[in-house]
Amino acid sequence: MAARDFVAASPKLNEIELAYHRVSRQRNLYTLLLLAACVFAIFGGLMIANEANSGDFWVGLSQFFDYPVDLFVGAYEKGLAGLGSLVVHYFPFLLETLNIALVSTVIAFGLGGALSFVASRNLVQSRLLVFCMRRIMDVTRAFPEIVIALLLVLIFGPTPVAAVAAVTFHTIGALAKQFSETNENADMKSVEGIQSVGGNWFEQVRFGVLPQVLPNFFSYGLLRLEINVRASAILGFVGAGGLGAELKAVVDWNYGADILVIIFMLVISITTIDYLSGLVRRKLIGTAGAH
Repeated sequence: MAARDFVAASPKLNEIELAYHRVSRQRNLYTLLLLAACVFAIFGGLMIANEANSGDFWVGLSQFFDYPVDLFVGAYEKGLAGLGSLVVHYFPFLLETLNIALVSTVIAFGLGGALSFVASRNLVQSRLLVFCMRRIMDVTRAFPEIVIALLLVLIFGPTPVAAVAAVTFHTIGALAKQFSETNENADMKSVEGIQSVGGNWFEQVRFGVLPQVLPNFFSYGLLRLEINVRASAILGFVGAGGLGAELKAVVDWNYGADILVIIFMLVISITTIDYLSGLVRRKLIGTAGAH
């Protein structure tokens, strides 16, 4: 009986196998076509750039390591004493960058957290209100920090205020989205219990949801702090202060040793923050927060 069933099923198995091979060939063909289109776009772009006098790509590629070598040669000529003095000189600007990131993250943490509760489908009955709050979150995330900073520098001038406002505006949307998704995964039994004894909406959120989600909130906040340190450094290139502004100045004047010291300070500070925040996240949410 089993043998007859197998013989009867063989045509169907062959059809499935043929269909699988057909789909596999189509997928390989589409992959090759996509790769060919990418190669065509890359080389076409290089040809257009060369015709526009933007420089020859292959000539630049052959000189790729010349600039890094010049940086290290300039740092070597400075010596340890000279490099140490540069670290002391640029350290206040590093603190300014870290302060921009920290203030922006703290402000966005509070505002994004408040916005997330109103944008959570399991906490708000009005679909229209949730929709509006989520669109606000989309708008704040849609604009990169550097675009906002460019506009604010024109308004406030080249000050760290522009950087703080730009990073805060973008971070509110990013954290609010992550927080709202965390809220929607919360256990609603405690909320239902508070509601059953007459607790209002704020009490349901404060005592039913917040204790569950707060560790994840802090984890996301620390992760965002790392991102904001890098963003704050980049915003210096548009005149928003901090170590990035000093980096732009020394790049314009081609001060090799200064460039290397600033990059080294940024890498060390971001790596340190990443390590420390990773330790804190592991304490808050366990091994799931480990890198």
